Amino acid sequence: MLDELHSVPEYDRFATVDEVHECLTRLAADHPGVAGLRRIGTSRLGDPLLCLTLGEGPRHAVVAAGPHPNEPIGGLTVMHLATRLCSDQGFRESTGFTWHLIGCLDPDGTRLNEGWFAGPFTKAHYGRHFYRPAADEQVEWTFPFSYKRAYFDRVLPETLALMRLIDDTRPAFFTTLHNAEAGGAFYYLTRALPPLQAALKDLPGRYGVPLHAGEPEHPSVRELEQAVYLAPAMEDYYDYLERLGQDPTEHLTGAASDSYIRRYGTLGLIAEVPYWTDASAADTTPTDTPYRDLVLRRGADVRDTFAALDEIMAAVSGDLVTRSPFLSASRSFIPMLAGIAATDEHRAGAPENDRPATVAEVASCRDLLNSVRLRFGGMLLRALDGELAVGNATPTIRSHTAALAATYAEWCAEAEAAGSEKAIPIHDLVAIQYGAILLGAAHA
Repeated sequence: MLDELHSVPEYDRFATVDEVHECLTRLAADHPGVAGLRRIGTSRLGDPLLCLTLGEGPRHAVVAAGPHPNEPIGGLTVMHLATRLCSDQGFRESTGFTWHLIGCLDPDGTRLNEGWFAGPFTKAHYGRHFYRPAADEQVEWTFPFSYKRAYFDRVLPETLALMRLIDDTRPAFFTTLHNAEAGGAFYYLTRALPPLQAALKDLPGRYGVPLHAGEPEHPSVRELEQAVYLAPAMEDYYDYLERLGQDPTEHLTGAASDSYIRRYGTLGLIAEVPYWTDASAADTTPTDTPYRDLVLRRGADVRDTFAALDEIMAAVSGDLVTRSPFLSASRSFIPMLAGIAATDEHRAGAPENDRPATVAEVASCRDLLNSVRLRFGGMLLRALDGELAVGNATPTIRSHTAALAATYAEWCAEAEAAGSEKAIPIHDLVAIQYGAILLGAAHA
């Protein structure tokens, strides 16, 4: 099965939305009777959501790229998987599936990231062209959710299209194609499958990419084994925050696709592959830093980032005239930083945190701080640039744009100087994601 990895070509950039859609359209035209292209929905700005269906297997597999618009590895992965399924009948039949491949779940947001898709692949260039929608405008976090005092039903058109496809196909295997930013590779599964876990853990090492051994994306996540996590249910996230004394309703939106598919007994898999990595991502050597102190320091650093961005946002708010997506995102994510800091402050004193932090944990806390600075500082800068671009150059907006640009340059320099991280070749990112799809489908 993994002999298929040799079929992955070299890439020097990520594919745009138009390039992904053109590829799927061309494959359907060139392979009538093998592949069928249909529109399963429409984005909020009017872009088609395209799905290519191939194969005649009795079971169904759904593979969806672009659930988050700053994660473009999946566009190339879908293009390659679609090409292989169209061109190789033996491979297509050997999978035993009918495949449903979505080129991009969030074309509107992905277009706002395309400024960095051709490189240079530095953290500064990435951050300055970064976009991520507000939490309640993300396809992956707007599935219906009702639990205790939380209720969400503001389902996006893109989310509804994916829900309909899931309901129509009742897939045996399902994956949305995500990727991380820095550190090591890791996975989410909707249920424990030790043989699959072992195979997935071996995959990144083929390309010199370490397995993640640092902090999970959220402390409530349950680890099945190193770098393999049980896909979190929003109910667990709610209960965790409630136990810490925080109000969960201030932090939650909707559920995710991996919760929705559980009604059909579907095996769900997410392969998180980073853009940048170094050996520290997998280093479990204890350091001289107590883990409790590491968590508190990260919380303080994130709170300082919140304070810097919140001060600028408050100062310019009265002068803003646009309805930019960068402003909507900034208004969502800047307060979220205060919530991250509060979670760290609340959890630091737990008895299990009285131990030395590992090298990987120190590195992942550094990576998270760099990520939130470059992501959310970059988006606020783009919002202010937009105000200036439409002629709204009030003294307040001009002065605070200049101040933020200076601070942001310092943050970029710190991020670029951190550790010995290198950009992973795009070929390797696609190969790992492609291999994970094949392994997941084989074990479904």
